[in-house]
Amino acid sequence: MAERIEQRIEDRVPELEQLERVGLFTRREIRAVIKKTSALEYKIQRRALHKEDFLSYIQYEINLLELIKKRRTRIGYLFKKDEIEYSIVQRIHGIFKRATTKWKDDVQLWLSHVAFCKKWNKKVQLSKVFSSMLALHPNKPALWIMAAKWEMEDRLSSECARQLFLRALRFHPECPKLYQEYFRMELMHAEKQRKEKKELEQAKIELSEFSYSEDILNGELARIVLKEAIQKIKGAEFFLSLLSIAKLFDFTQDLQKEILEYLQAEHANEPLMWDYMARQELVIDSLPVSEHGSKQSKALEVARKEERCYAVFDEAVKALPTEDMWKCYVTLCLERFNRKTNSEELRQKRLERTLSIFSRAHESQLLLHSLYKQWLQLLLELDLQEKAKEIAAAATQRFNHLVEIWEMRLQLLIKLNSDSVASCFQEAFKVIKAKDCLPLWIAWVEWSEKVNSQVETEALYQRSLLATSPADSIIMKEKYLDWAYRTSGYKKAKKVFTSLHENHPFSLEFFKKMIQIEKEQESCKMFNIREYYERALREFGTTDPDLWLEYIRMELNHSQGKPENCGSIHWRAMKTLQGEQVEAFISKYTLLQTGHL
Repeated sequence: MAERIEQRIEDRVPELEQLERVGLFTRREIRAVIKKTSALEYKIQRRALHKEDFLSYIQYEINLLELIKKRRTRIGYLFKKDEIEYSIVQRIHGIFKRATTKWKDDVQLWLSHVAFCKKWNKKVQLSKVFSSMLALHPNKPALWIMAAKWEMEDRLSSECARQLFLRALRFHPECPKLYQEYFRMELMHAEKQRKEKKELEQAKIELSEFSYSEDILNGELARIVLKEAIQKIKGAEFFLSLLSIAKLFDFTQDLQKEILEYLQAEHANEPLMWDYMARQELVIDSLPVSEHGSKQSKALEVARKEERCYAVFDEAVKALPTEDMWKCYVTLCLERFNRKTNSEELRQKRLERTLSIFSRAHESQLLLHSLYKQWLQLLLELDLQEKAKEIAAAATQRFNHLVEIWEMRLQLLIKLNSDSVASCFQEAFKVIKAKDCLPLWIAWVEWSEKVNSQVETEALYQRSLLATSPADSIIMKEKYLDWAYRTSGYKKAKKVFTSLHENHPFSLEFFKKMIQIEKEQESCKMFNIREYYERALREFGTTDPDLWLEYIRMELNHSQGKPENCGSIHWRAMKTLQGEQVEAFISKYTLLQTGHL
């Protein structure tokens, strides 16, 4: 091994001599480079290889290249690059090759090699890297796309890119992303040829020497990709993505028409297709409007476009009466209503349409529960409070199993200071399962804190502890203790804690809150703090090393603490903690003793 490393160091001597000769490095720096590279070579030549050693070596060589580049710029010396940089770059390729041979499955390592090749413009080497990587990872479409894009955009080779896409589709015949990028590539190829032909015609060069197929110029290859995709890929979303790609090119009108016809024929049962067709009406110019036309005429033209768009949606909800279809319609109406306009008439029309569509969807029992909140917000903005209450009640009747719908209704009633808040809470608890009702209990006690007496609020807290699931009752206990301290002070908080401390389960925060409350008292009793820590340790002492450390720190730092207790607490912690927690405790305890924690 030593002989091999010595040989590698000797191979570097010519480039190092050149670095010194041209004044880029000093003799002392050359020695440092030799010392460092020797150490790195030993690491990558040993029997037990580690990927980090290869990465460190590569990074060192890259840093060396960057340093040489900066020094060249500083002193203005631009010669001898083949003797210096080229040999370093080749060595980096060699290290990458060894690493990727050893760790074939590490895609990130391959991508690092790709990035290095791109940065130093090593096209031949990069082509080999892509070939090796794809041979080992043919199951990753993103790598095929990356390689094909590089062939198309950097090497300007449409044929190579096409071959890569065709090979990729053999492995992934139903991958939408591959078809999208292949479709885009063929259109880019056609556009490139069209530009070349136009430039030749402008230069009045005889075109007979060049072969420009009219089919290719008109995007026939992209059409072939489209036909193949139709056989393999389903769903309107994919074909809408192809349509958006085709729209980027000004020679694809026929292709766009074909995609639209296919969508209308085969995907009439998908809301996305109808949504697209309707929104198209907003971008199609029906009548030419002068730039200097009046604001009123522009508003009228916008209104006409919107009416055509709404007409398509009206047809859509008849042909496809589903929640998703109505959602598309409602979303469009809200978008148009939220658009700024100086025309009060247009704004009023948009408002009427939006309210009408909300009502129609609701009456059809096809308005998604997530849209009711937006409807209520709109009604409140318009000061239609009674209508909002009516809609909220209807929503809870239809979706009585969804806690978020009840929350929405309750928030509305609380905001409007309604007299029916309490009865609505009681109505909700009749239908919502105990395991889902925590948000409602939190909302109820928070509302009660503001409007009811302390006696009534405390009764609610106690009811919530019995009504919620054990896991949810933990949160209610924390809130109960916090409320007691905020409203009635230390004695009440201690009374609540005493009434609950045997009522399992608990959270660590519940005990920490009581400890903090005790510490805030002027006549703080160390006896009580120790009791709270001991109770907390009974619950969480086997899994939480930090709790033991806090107990020890309290005995050390508190004015009434007993540092002599720390030894026994440490001994108990070592006996109680389990597994990795013991090591964590020892480490932190050592830091605490040395004053670093």
